[in-house]
Amino acid sequence: MVEALVLSRDSVLSSQATGRAEDMFRDDMERHREKIHAQIAGKRILVIGGAGSIGSATIQELTPFGPASLHVVDSNENNLAELVRDLRSREAPLAVPDFRTLPLDFGSPAMERFLMDQPTYDLVMNFAALKHVRSEKDVYSVLQMIDVNILKACRLMSWLEKKGGVGGYFCVSTDKAANPVSVMGASKRLMEHVALSRATVSRCAGLITSARFANVAYSDGSLLHGWQRRLEKRQPLAVPAGVRRYFISLAEAGKICLLAATCLPDAYVLIPRLHSDKDLRNLQSIATAFLEFNGYRAQYYQRESDAKRMLAADIAAGRYPLLVTALDTSGEKPFEEFVGVGEQTVEVDMRALTGVPYKPCHPESLARFLRQAQRWIEDPAQPITKSLIVEAMAAVISELSHRETGRKLDDRM
Repeated sequence: MVEALVLSRDSVLSSQATGRAEDMFRDDMERHREKIHAQIAGKRILVIGGAGSIGSATIQELTPFGPASLHVVDSNENNLAELVRDLRSREAPLAVPDFRTLPLDFGSPAMERFLMDQPTYDLVMNFAALKHVRSEKDVYSVLQMIDVNILKACRLMSWLEKKGGVGGYFCVSTDKAANPVSVMGASKRLMEHVALSRATVSRCAGLITSARFANVAYSDGSLLHGWQRRLEKRQPLAVPAGVRRYFISLAEAGKICLLAATCLPDAYVLIPRLHSDKDLRNLQSIATAFLEFNGYRAQYYQRESDAKRMLAADIAAGRYPLLVTALDTSGEKPFEEFVGVGEQTVEVDMRALTGVPYKPCHPESLARFLRQAQRWIEDPAQPITKSLIVEAMAAVISELSHRETGRKLDDRM
């Protein structure tokens, strides 16, 4: 009964965010079930960053296909423990003979040693990333983002090649990689270039694919997840005014990633068929519905001081403070898109998804950026500013138009 109530709550909240009662990609999963089974059943699978929201959701979709080995690497040991509990608590037994979780940094010497000690993998799925625009607040955070999203991915692919390669390699991207305006989006676009162009290695994988998709409702660290935490802590909620965004559920995110990893042609990016006229969702409306679901009427405020001052009185009256802010922080896009300049969509035998063939960058420009980024990280004496990083990224990504306003999310409640 408790599990049913939890599932019902999650389902309702997810539907409020996405505007859909049904899983958008269930039909595509059913239509391609045999193909997915052929790629997963009895195979050796390695999932990097598998304890995060999207990695965990993908593992939930993947395990019923019966891989022979499933090894999950994540530096967050607490989330790994939760993943194990989730998988072991399902009614159906975990049908994976060799299931292991490892609290490793996927770019560390310990990770290299682990890979060298293992038989080769049939599929590697990489979800490790700094994925929030909030994380580009200063040059030190940006360097960490570049290291995790790009350089460590290069290192991983080189190690896989050294070991003898893999049958397939999947790396999750983001809609923010299409015509990026943030350093985070640009870092994920560069990650696409590194993987899909095979810029650092030539024999890492037989098939290399990726996926871009919308905001994942209630995923860790997301705005909606933050509302849940703020409500638990009795803090005012916040939402940007007049902003509409595309949303998918965690289960839908898992399905996209599994379909992209097993059913796409080489060097393709999978994207959802979402339409602005019916799928864009108003964030303020979602916040209002979220509060109503939790038994409160939204009380709107324009100033942080008022929202904090009135918190106790609003709660006592059955209301909850909702701070409405301007969308004026650096790197934020006023709208979302999945296809960049010069890219085109191609049918990939899916009803709710379509493919984007990889559009190459200039290989020497990418190589120069990788060398420079490595120097910035390894040599503290190297001069560096955020504008220098953006300039170096733009030399590879001509469509980058960084939006710098001087305001950061950390400046707000």
